[in-house]
This record gives sequence, structure tokens and C-alpha cells, in this order.
Amino acid sequence: MEAFWYAGRELKNHFTRLLFITMNTQPEFLKLRDHMRQVIVGQDALLDRLLTGLLTGGHILLEGPPGLAKTRAVNTLASGIHASFQRIQFTPDLMPGDLTGTDIYDPRESSFRFVKGPLFHEIVLADEINRAPPKVQSALLEAMQEHQITVGDTTRDLPDLFIVMATQNPLEQTGTYPLPEAQLDRFLLHVVLDYPSADDELIILKKDRDQHYGEDKLSLSTPLHPQTVLAARREVAEIHVEEMLEKYIVALVSATRDVAILNPEWDDFLIAGASPRASIALLRAASATAYLRGRDHVIPEDIIEIAPDVIRHRLILGYAARAANVSRDDIIEYIIDQIPIP
Repeated sequence: MEAFWYAGRELKNHFTRLLFITMNTQPEFLKLRDHMRQVIVGQDALLDRLLTGLLTGGHILLEGPPGLAKTRAVNTLASGIHASFQRIQFTPDLMPGDLTGTDIYDPRESSFRFVKGPLFHEIVLADEINRAPPKVQSALLEAMQEHQITVGDTTRDLPDLFIVMATQNPLEQTGTYPLPEAQLDRFLLHVVLDYPSADDELIILKKDRDQHYGEDKLSLSTPLHPQTVLAARREVAEIHVEEMLEKYIVALVSATRDVAILNPEWDDFLIAGASPRASIALLRAASATAYLRGRDHVIPEDIIEIAPDVIRHRLILGYAARAANVSRDDIIEYIIDQIPIP
């Protein structure tokens, strides 16, 4: 009997592997990316990072000054997926219950009933997330990490597709609060945006004029079904990663915990480095990058390309680094240059 059970399990595993081979969702995601590129000009890296978050189920933090299409990019992504979408505008007077929902007394039933908050949607845009105080930020922690929300004595699961895509303004701007380190660590990627080139800005001007007069209404004819996204996530999880590349990922991340080994002059530049969660995130993000490039395996370039966005927000700079005008990106770039590429 045990032999039959073992044979049945192996047969099931065989068909599962065949399923991953035949179920290729990549063309659907490439159509979505092309659609987003028609709407968002000059931000190809941003669009790839948003798709990386969608393909891995990882949350994305977008940072940049107002006017760089952060919110519009997330809206465009959401419009290409047949899933529930909710935008939350973070403000200083926002309360935790405004995100999670709360128990409301129903006098007709003489009992309390739970009214779900906006976090119960599949794609959540947390717009200007750092304009709300830390108490509200902490309400996101359980949702982002555990995919569940606890209100009172009851814990409720969030949708399988659940993902938070947040935007924030630079901390130098008025009315912003720094996000807690624990919450930052829950984001898969921290993407820092720059201004477009002059040529791209000319294209943006033309597209804005066309849209103003109603001549440029782009829409994706067949939005992705949530099950397609979940199938793509399984395919990304099957992307092959050589053991030497796994060791390379660990070497990059662990170097942030003691950067003085690589450069003794930077002994007190970092108060804290990246945790093992960063290694997991880098492996997942590199796999998604390979998927978007049409490969079934990860190469070193995938890791190098995505590493700054994975590690950036997980480093805590010391005063010495700020005094020496050394940024997180400078440290990450230096580590990538020093660690041998397999």
C-alpha cells in the first residue's frame, strides 16, 4: 500500500511539473507591460518593478517628488487586472480603523457587525503613505506580513492576491513622517524615481494634450484575471536558481552587516544592515526579473539589477555616513563592486 501511495505522489509531482511547463503566463504580462508603457513615458524601470511586485506578491514602495506619475503608474497597473482596487489617501488625521475596518453596532439586530476597511481589496494603493503618523503605519504591519487583519478578538484573512503599492514623498518635504524600520522591511522593493529626460518630457506634453482633448483613451482589452496572476507567481517560484547564485545573494546581503570588512574606513557608517528577509526578497525579485526577461533561470545580472531596490530601505545609516555624504546607494554599489560575481 505504501508503494502505491509513493507512486501516486510521484505521478502527481510529475503532472505538476508539466503544468508549470505548459502554463506560460508570460505573454499576458508582456501585454500588460506594453499597455503601461503607452500610458507612462520614460519610467520603464518603474513599470518593471511594479510587475515584479505583482509577480512575487511583494509590496512596493515608490519614492520621488510629486509629478513623476507614481500614482498614475499604480492606477494603470490596477486597470489591467480584473481585481478589486482601492486607493487610500494617507493624511495626518487618518486612524487605524480607517484602514482595517471596525465593528459597528446595528440597533435593528441588537448586535455588532464588522464593516471591512479598504485593506480588504486585492490591490491597495497607499498614496503618500508617509503623511500619516506612525500609529497608522503600524496598522499595516499585520496586513503586509501575515495577509490578515485582527480587529478585536477576530482575525480575518485578506485576498490571495493582496498587495500594497505605496507612494511617498521625500522626507525633506513638509508634513512627512519617517516610516518605522519594521514596516520598511516588509516592502519587497523601495524604488527611488528621478525626473524624465527632456525627450521623454516632450512626449509627456503631447500625450497630456491628447488626453485633455479626449484623443488618447488607452485601455487594455482583456485585463488579467487574478487566477492568471496567481499562476504566474507559481511559475516565478519555479524559476531555476543555481546554488552559486544563492551563495552570491547571501554574500551581498551579509556584507551590509559588517561593511568594515570590505572598507575599514566605513566601520561606523551603518547602524544596521539587511536581515535574512532581504536575502529571500532578493531571490524572489531576481526570479521575477528573469521571468520578465523571458528566461527560466536567474543570471548574475538579474541579481545586480534589482539588488539596490531590494536592499536600499533595509539599511540604517549612521551619523558618520551622513557627515561623509555617503548614501545607502553608494554603500550598495561599493558592495556589488567588491563581491566577486560567480
